[in-house]
Amino acid sequence: MNASDHPARRPPPPIPLTLLTGFLGAGKTTLLNRLLRDPDLRDTAVLINEFGEIALDHLLVEKIDGDMVVLSSGCLCCNLRGDLVTALERLLRNLDNGRASFKRVIVETTGLADPAPLLQTLMQHPYLVMRFRLDGVVTMVDAVNGTDTLDHHAEAVKQAAVADRIVLTKTDLLATPEGAAKREALVARLRKLNPAAPILDAAAGEATPEALLGCGLYDPARKIPDVSRWLADEAIAAAQSHEHRHGGHGHGHHDHHHDVNRHDDRVRAFTLATDRAIPAAMLDLFLELLRSSHGPKLLRMKAIVKIEESPDRPMVLHGVQHVLHPATQLSDWPDADRRTRMVFIVRDLEPKVVEELFDAFLGYTMPDRPDVAALTDNPLVPFGGRDQR
Repeated sequence: MNASDHPARRPPPPIPLTLLTGFLGAGKTTLLNRLLRDPDLRDTAVLINEFGEIALDHLLVEKIDGDMVVLSSGCLCCNLRGDLVTALERLLRNLDNGRASFKRVIVETTGLADPAPLLQTLMQHPYLVMRFRLDGVVTMVDAVNGTDTLDHHAEAVKQAAVADRIVLTKTDLLATPEGAAKREALVARLRKLNPAAPILDAAAGEATPEALLGCGLYDPARKIPDVSRWLADEAIAAAQSHEHRHGGHGHGHHDHHHDVNRHDDRVRAFTLATDRAIPAAMLDLFLELLRSSHGPKLLRMKAIVKIEESPDRPMVLHGVQHVLHPATQLSDWPDADRRTRMVFIVRDLEPKVVEELFDAFLGYTMPDRPDVAALTDNPLVPFGGRDQR
């Protein structure tokens, strides 16, 4: 046995980390208290940005230090990211030194938090990438005030758009027929905003550890990748098909056209798929151009890609805006579907822009455009048009 193969030198399996977000008053601390009573979650460390009115009765609760600074855009300033890194590194030191024992981490964000910077931190930091794996983003939505919150707060829309699971709270307060109609309208809105995320009713007991956790790439029970569940591309494709059948996206809200705080109609979820194997260099160029041109608009991207150089070992990608998690190459295709599949959740970006860029890299022609235009008005040409030298 080589020294490098010695069990003591092998890094431990990455620790699953869940990001719990949701707007002010959505019930994040209440849900945490309920989850942490589960015997299976006793070995969970919890990091919170602010202590709420309900104290957490749990051994490993730590407040992330530093003042919370929220910019007008809803983005968190960099000092929070630094505090998150410090808190996670301290947890790991305590774990490695035997001063703490945990098998999972839950990070609860403040209600005004944009989750993207925190996700980027977990994807970019070289040590945290090695020690943690993102299990998923769980977003809480208050059923009583959720519609008004989505109308007036861009952060709440983004929290719902990037979620892997959405938890609806306070539905028990909507017992009247009017309340039931309000709930159904909110659920329909959330499904349109994020077709991939299952919506769970907390009051109905649906927000269980089994339903909320283990929604990352790897099935925690079988320890193998469950790409279909993670990508949720079929749900998004079905929503796309429904949208096309009903005349497009967002055109039913003209009464909100002048409300600058109405952000639903600016968010789109769509998929790309191809049977063709993609050269690794071409994939890198596509992703780089996509990130450099449209990075802030790419709320979340997930993909499994058939690489030309190793078609039997697909590549798994995960990105948040301009930041990509280090790619993972699987040892085999996890199921019979061996296509490249990409899922995008974007804001202020038409799916056609990404589709045409992708097709240009694959060398597809555009039959609905004149030949000259298809060649010269190409997304790969600088500034997206003809070179007028």
